[in-house]
Amino acid sequence: MERVTFLIEETGQRIGCLLNPDSVVVRRRAGIQERRSVAGLVTGTGLADDPLLFTGGGRTDLELDLLFDTLLDGSAEASTDVQQLTRPLWELAENVTGPDGFGRMRTVRLVWGKSWNVQGVVTAIAERFERFDQGGVPQRSWMRMCLTRVGASAATTATVTQPAGGFASVTVSEDVPEDQVVLHEVVGGPDGRDATGAVVPGERLDEIALRYYGEPSLWRVIAAYNGISDPTRIPPPQTLRIPPLSALRNL
Repeated sequence: MERVTFLIEETGQRIGCLLNPDSVVVRRRAGIQERRSVAGLVTGTGLADDPLLFTGGGRTDLELDLLFDTLLDGSAEASTDVQQLTRPLWELAENVTGPDGFGRMRTVRLVWGKSWNVQGVVTAIAERFERFDQGGVPQRSWMRMCLTRVGASAATTATVTQPAGGFASVTVSEDVPEDQVVLHEVVGGPDGRDATGAVVPGERLDEIALRYYGEPSLWRVIAAYNGISDPTRIPPPQTLRIPPLSALRNL
């Protein structure tokens, strides 16, 4: 079992749980449709395959098997009712009304080590409860969730060396300095407090990568450049070195 964290974008809430890595399934459907006319499908007896129309976009789904247990490390908070731990994820599958009066879905970010940082919406969820107390309160939950990726961009790309080696196509901003390392003062820190003593949530690496590069997936580069092992929290010292754009392109 591996520890993962879900970050609710709207509230900043962190939900910790355990993930069975043998059960992660990723599905991708390309942005294509069957070609149609006013009379129906466009096809013919001499065709081996239906004509397809490229529409762009597509859909990427992650199927995750999660474990929440009130007695195991990795849960978000201490509780005797496991439903208190899983309820925020259930609520993500419910529609809410936005400021414009139209329904919308809230986004959540899955963070797992240095390899997974996926923003998405919960499109399906199911839960099996175990280990009930005398009052019928469950203390363990096996949850299966379908997370559909959202927010990925297909804009201008550049070739970047990832920390684990190899090349990947990613989006970068033209506002990034070409040949100088930027020093970024982290706001809040891992458990920082303001002048009143209130806890100030620390900045996330994906947010910092979005600010400087225009692409949150480049948080891995910043983490490797600064020797950070936990992407959900930035340890002291609280000054990060942001690599220049010329170092990312590596042409």
